[in-house]
Amino acid sequence: FQLQASGGGMVQPGGSLRLSCAADGFSLEGYGVGWFRQTPGKEREGVSVINSGGDSPYYEDSVKGRFTISRDNAKNTVYLQMNSLNPADTAVYYCAAGAHPTIVGSTWYGMEYGGKGTLVTVSS
Repeated sequence: FQLQASGGGMVQPGGSLRLSCAADGFSLEGYGVGWFRQTPGKEREGVSVINSGGDSPYYEDSVKGRFTISRDNAKNTVYLQMNSLNPADTAVYYCAAGAHPTIVGSTWYGMEYGGKGTLVTVSS
């Protein structure tokens, strides 16, 4: 089972992108799904996570008020709407899913499925 992240690209500061995470071979319904990002030399960080019920989403502090996570179970897809992008958001973005994801400090555990990422570049 794999997840496919898409929607990345190059955008100017202040611009917007919407990332999509689609599941291949299984239903995302019942799974928490998260978006993570990584830049060279840095650890992967959790950006936003939505639980199976779609309520009380988690956002990393630097993206609060700018990013919105949502899910469409009918399309078996989770989205990340990213607004007011800035160069610090430049990274490869990955999505992952788990039945019972939990956060300890700033680290997420329990993600069982993932896949290749999509590159987001914010530059003028």
